[in-house]
Amino acid sequence: MTEEPRFREAGAAVQEKQEWIGNAFAADHHPLIYQRLKTTGHDVFPVNPHMQTFEGDRCYPDLRSIPGGVDGVVIITRPDITERIVRDCSDAGVGRVWMHQSMGKKGSSVSPEAVEHCRQHNISVIAGACPMMFGPGADFGHTCMRWFLKLTGGLPA
Repeated sequence: MTEEPRFREAGAAVQEKQEWIGNAFAADHHPLIYQRLKTTGHDVFPVNPHMQTFEGDRCYPDLRSIPGGVDGVVIITRPDITERIVRDCSDAGVGRVWMHQSMGKKGSSVSPEAVEHCRQHNISVIAGACPMMFGPGADFGHTCMRWFLKLTGGLPA
């Protein structure tokens, strides 16, 4: 069985060695995603206006503060903050956004308004799922989640 194009795109996004940014990380949230992107060769820049460092790395207050900019953003925050971040993405010329989603709606960064903003501003968007389910080094638990979500139609369209 072949994967639908959107799922191949998600996997390719994680496998690419282009710059990605983990945006709006809180000190105790999702260091695994940040570390996974770093260990798989991505240039990752944490952004959070309320933090000086994240996982020992300099934390930038906004997208425009990152020297040279970035071409993609992984958003891990509340949906209301996601809306502000995607507006910042369009202002900063970011072309790809991944809105993280854990199991269930409580752990979602996805905002329908933010998704629509991305589409209206020609920003490629993956609205949901976890980057850790894709690409090399996916652990057993995330591989199982991906299989289950694919089987039940729960992967982002």
